[in-house]
Amino acid sequence: MITYTETRRHSLSKLRMMMIGGSLATHQHSMDAGCSVRVHAGGYWGFAASPVAEPADLEVQARRNAAAMSHFGARTEAPLPGGVYRGEHHFEGRPQLSAKDCSDRLAELHAHCKRLYPDLKTTRFLLQQEQHTKHVTTSHGADAHGGIQRAGFAMWLLAQDERGLPVEVYQPISGRGSLAELDLTLETLAPLIDELHTHLQAKRRAVPARGGLHTVVLAPPLAGMLAHEAMGHPCEADIVLGGAITADLVGRRVASELVTMVDFAHHALGQETMVPVYADDEGTPARDAVLIERGVLKDFMSSRETAQALGLAPSGSARAYGPLDEPLVRMRNTAILPGTSKLDEMIAGVEDGYLLMSTSNGQADSTTEFMFGISLGYEIRDGRLGRAIRDTTLSGNAIQALQTVDAVSDDMHWSCAGYCGKKQPMVVSMGGPALRARAHLGGE
Repeated sequence: MITYTETRRHSLSKLRMMMIGGSLATHQHSMDAGCSVRVHAGGYWGFAASPVAEPADLEVQARRNAAAMSHFGARTEAPLPGGVYRGEHHFEGRPQLSAKDCSDRLAELHAHCKRLYPDLKTTRFLLQQEQHTKHVTTSHGADAHGGIQRAGFAMWLLAQDERGLPVEVYQPISGRGSLAELDLTLETLAPLIDELHTHLQAKRRAVPARGGLHTVVLAPPLAGMLAHEAMGHPCEADIVLGGAITADLVGRRVASELVTMVDFAHHALGQETMVPVYADDEGTPARDAVLIERGVLKDFMSSRETAQALGLAPSGSARAYGPLDEPLVRMRNTAILPGTSKLDEMIAGVEDGYLLMSTSNGQADSTTEFMFGISLGYEIRDGRLGRAIRDTTLSGNAIQALQTVDAVSDDMHWSCAGYCGKKQPMVVSMGGPALRARAHLGGE
């Protein structure tokens, strides 16, 4: 018996342009569109998707797929929980930049760097934007029109260190809307480039970090990564059901009482988020999921089915990246909330430790064990910044690390520059203040 049917019409456009050493190396533009249908019958899902097929034909195939799954055995079926969303939300912004506008801006930035910084071996500049438009209808009555549009700019400066080895620094900028919404004028970017070049000079003379457990001040971009990778994934309900350590920790302390962490649906701290989700791809009204409140684990992100299995109210977190992808439980805008400390005071309170400013990558598992690549950091000695350190890693157990947090800054940094990987990519944003904690650094 069919108890639920869901239809999603989805289009996705992407632009990516990269300039290396003043030459345009990449200029890609793509457009994908399609329709998908899911049915829930006899306790099993059936899914079908196509760029050209009609919804009625896809529903027939989805029914067949659900019937095929039923050969694994009968399941007790209960109505899926969750309300329905009816409404429309799209970003309305400035007219998009032309390909020539984008190329000219990158060329101007390269010429600026070549003129002012003769020590550079090369530069890399990246522009990218993407737009998702979705229309989800369900047999429960949902009729949700939504869109997510984001843009990103990144710059790399590359030189050689004192050993003759390549060294680089990196700075991303991101935001809602198309590239036209980002201020990419030379007047605005020149001070940022100069600051990045200063870090590059320090990194050319960098020293190895001392390996082991240290007091570290995580700059806001790293706190956002920690929130997303190390604690966000283990709080996704499908991973919880798959055996994540968080399954048995609800109501227990998993962090310092200074730490509150939320996966925001569409508004955070009085503003619309970078990745606003008013309804997910099941037509469920999206709500904030307060994952950690003053150090105590409180909630999980969920779809209708995973919420039913855990006895929760669905958070509206079922999302699909591409037109032919099936919805999975995914993060939206995951952040640790700001505290009351000042970053300078947090550094001044460290006798012997490190300031970690940017990361090249990150990964974690369902036990909350994590490892991040650190691409920019400095020694802290007697409360003052010292020498830059070479690229290294930060690792540990997120629960243990968050329990050592003794200061949280009052500022906040958001980014939607990258992708989250979990069977399929996903557009997400992450945010946080600076954190002072204890964790392991790789080094000599």
